[in-house]
Amino acid sequence: MGTLHLIRHGQASFGADDYDQLSPLGRRQAVRLGEYFRAKGISFEAALVGTLRRHVQTFEGIVEGLEAPLQPLAWPGLNEYDAAAVIGAFHTQPLAMPDTPELIRHHFRLLRDGLARWMRGQTQPVGMPSYADFLQGVTSALDHVRSQYAGDVLLVSSGGPIATAVGHVLGTSAETTIELNLRIRNCSVTEFAFTPRRHMLLSYNGLPHFEHPDCAGWATYT
Repeated sequence: MGTLHLIRHGQASFGADDYDQLSPLGRRQAVRLGEYFRAKGISFEAALVGTLRRHVQTFEGIVEGLEAPLQPLAWPGLNEYDAAAVIGAFHTQPLAMPDTPELIRHHFRLLRDGLARWMRGQTQPVGMPSYADFLQGVTSALDHVRSQYAGDVLLVSSGGPIATAVGHVLGTSAETTIELNLRIRNCSVTEFAFTPRRHMLLSYNGLPHFEHPDCAGWATYT
């Protein structure tokens, strides 16, 4: 039985002109996770990585902390949905930059509503796949892991695909999958045990690598 370690990217640049870039803290989070895996003696058989910049940068940080070579397999199906497009598919008014607590809460209220509409097939965000195709991109990665590997496998992605994977394995409702998505923390670890036939959830959204006092305050969500 193998173990698939699903990692959400480190803290990105929420509210900035270019979100798809790790912050300095996000980079430290990724390196620390790699150090944690090294201390645990985990040797990865393979790595599947989304193609967004924050995915690649997180993978690079993990490898730095691991101090072991690991070649990534680029997997576009692990890329995140476009939050602006999800909201814009039903909310046509311009949105202010979410730079205050109230605006941030407003942003995520709209995002929750937009995700529900997209998942039910009620909207089709511009430039994005249907939700069925988004789901297939995620499950294709899970199918590949089951068919090709038997040990520890690293997967680096975003909150949406990871929550979708968990929801698929557990058979959760769309509403529960959305809540899983919006609660997942940066550089968190979700684990699936897997056999050639199926995946089984072992843990969700863990941050054991931040338990040292030196990492106080490192838990982030954006």
